[in-house]
Amino acid sequence: MLTDTFVKSVKPTGSPTGEKHSDGHGLYLLVKPAGRYWRLNYRYMGKQKTLALGTYPEVSLAQARKRRDKARELLAEGLDPSAAKKAEKLATRVAAAHTFEAVAREFHATQASGWSPRYAARWIERMEKDLFPYIGKLTLPAITAPVLLDALRKVEKRGANETAHTLRQTAGQVFRYGVQTGRCERSPVTDLHGALKPIVVKHMAAVLEPTKAGELLRAIDGYTGQPMTKAALALSALLFQRPGNIRQMEWAWIDFDKAMLTIPSQDMKRRLAQKINGRPHFVPLAPQAIAVLKELQPLTGHGRFVFPSLRTGERAMSDNTINAALRRMGFASDEMSAHGFRAMARTLMIERIHGISADVIEAQLAHGKSGPLGAAYDRAEYMGQRRQMMDTWADYLDRLRRGADVVPIGARAA
Repeated sequence: MLTDTFVKSVKPTGSPTGEKHSDGHGLYLLVKPAGRYWRLNYRYMGKQKTLALGTYPEVSLAQARKRRDKARELLAEGLDPSAAKKAEKLATRVAAAHTFEAVAREFHATQASGWSPRYAARWIERMEKDLFPYIGKLTLPAITAPVLLDALRKVEKRGANETAHTLRQTAGQVFRYGVQTGRCERSPVTDLHGALKPIVVKHMAAVLEPTKAGELLRAIDGYTGQPMTKAALALSALLFQRPGNIRQMEWAWIDFDKAMLTIPSQDMKRRLAQKINGRPHFVPLAPQAIAVLKELQPLTGHGRFVFPSLRTGERAMSDNTINAALRRMGFASDEMSAHGFRAMARTLMIERIHGISADVIEAQLAHGKSGPLGAAYDRAEYMGQRRQMMDTWADYLDRLRRGADVVPIGARAA
């Protein structure tokens, strides 16, 4: 019989086939220049066979003996240890393919081509950060509602309640795919309805009163920071587009002759299919907006972006520039935000300017139509009304800036 000392110290003699050192009952250590291997010789159905039991030192002498004894028990039951080992490996591979992480990555690979690159990247990033470390190695059937809830509670504990709800939804996508592909019979996600802390919806801070809006516009006029930032603030008020579309605006999108800003479909906040197949978003430019752009053109008109980064003209300005400027002007984070210009425009136009249809405002805000077929069949662009609305809005802002017309205009004044 072998000893631990011998197994640890034995050296190869240089024979290409190696040397065999028996431990009894068919177990032996095969020593080669490349390493030391545990092997078991046995007979099954009249044939001589050899079973690999691992390598030393990963498998110790004691462990090798246990594996030998297990193989001999299988033989005593009339089973082939080699076949049993292959079946065990297959079961391990099958189980690995049924883990939450494996199914999630498979689902992601299947769906990512139909998602926007940003959404696809964010989807897998959330999984890798918050779910894979805790339930990634578990098979889908092993993940019960309490197990999944425990993982989501960890997200809640750091105050990310909205992320926890999002992860519950994305986990539901994985389990539905698991049911469809036969990896599990049901999803535990439905059992977690109401188990997470509710999301307290906090609207983007926005100036909604005419007097306060006038103060904001005068503050923009008096802004002493970068001229590009001042122009971005002014256009945020005049155009009320999404902050990303303002700061990433390109000179190629602007037609001064037609007084039109054309934002390509792929740069709009849309699903991937809509980005590919959708129409561009048109923003009529009032004379005041044209004036801001004309004044800025000598500074940045030689490059791609209307508002390039100060560090490099290859990128647009930072997504925090507008908010930082608002703070510098004295507007706190709970008073006004870059996104708040959209709410300000919509609220003041609805409440203070007579004759502007809510549908026209929504079209200019690029809000999607409700209902599954709304966006597909609604071809009304209201371009004439939108151009008139943008001119009216710019004139109204001028009056607010002067401190006038803080009461409703037209028939709504009373």
